[in-house]
Amino acid sequence: MNNTFEFRLLNEFQRDFPLCSAPFAELAARLGVAEKAVLGALEKLRREGKISRVGAVFAPKRIGASTLAAMAVPPERLEAVAAAINRFPEVNHNYEREHRYNLWFVVTAGSEERLQASLDAIVQAAGYPLLALPLLEEFHIDLGFPLDGQPGKQVAAAHRVAPAAPIDEAERRLVSVLQEGLPLFIRPFALIAERIGASESEVLGRIGRWLEDGAIKRFGVVVRHRELGYRANAMVVHDIADERVGEIGRALAEEPAVTLCYRRPRVLPEWPYNLFCMIHGRERAEVEATIADLRRRHGLEDCQHDVLFSLTRYKQQGAHYA
Repeated sequence: MNNTFEFRLLNEFQRDFPLCSAPFAELAARLGVAEKAVLGALEKLRREGKISRVGAVFAPKRIGASTLAAMAVPPERLEAVAAAINRFPEVNHNYEREHRYNLWFVVTAGSEERLQASLDAIVQAAGYPLLALPLLEEFHIDLGFPLDGQPGKQVAAAHRVAPAAPIDEAERRLVSVLQEGLPLFIRPFALIAERIGASESEVLGRIGRWLEDGAIKRFGVVVRHRELGYRANAMVVHDIADERVGEIGRALAEEPAVTLCYRRPRVLPEWPYNLFCMIHGRERAEVEATIADLRRRHGLEDCQHDVLFSLTRYKQQGAHYA
């Protein structure tokens, strides 16, 4: 196992980031290095594209609204359509995948009304219809990505996704700053507080409460898998009987190889699948073997399914809710 402090920064602090006045000094103390070394390493990792930011990963639909969307685009139009979609700030992830529905992107907005308006505008700009596949039930979503081969999984629980609670103007200002990532500065929360007209303790308290109630899934280093060597990224979708989808979703979510697992609606007849899993690996053959093993061990060999490997990453950034 790699024990360099840079690797430890990536692997150990995707969660449980210290929420205190001088968090980088606290990280430095835990790692046995100088604060300047931590700030320098994080800046270097960001410059190299290995991390996108340090900060909050908001739970889908807990603050604002979001949906996964898919579009079937003629291959010769794919680059142009992806570029048109990327121009929308509401789009934070946009990937080409191996399927008739070959363009997959995530759209976020401050409310359901704004989300629908964004989807309508995207359809108009792209020139093709889309499938909207909002999150219905989560089993495991972005609790960090272990880089050392250690599973670190906990017992999965199903969480139905309730409509987002409205946030006030002060909270909206905080979200708008947090979605850009934490400033790599010795007192980052004080800097954020100054930008939004609050106190440092108010900022830390609000982030802490959002973590406790699940509005923020985790707070820490947000890694970019491809730049770290995990280039085989597959979305595995199954058509599971509605009465069994919760049971199967929880079982798959506890598998170390499954990085994300959730239920989304079918859109018949175009899209018959309701259970989605993400598998990340270094090689395609390794991921394919993992998928076959999971399907065999969980009795899914007779269930209709599809595997959508990602081909091109057109966009990847933090969600913009405000």
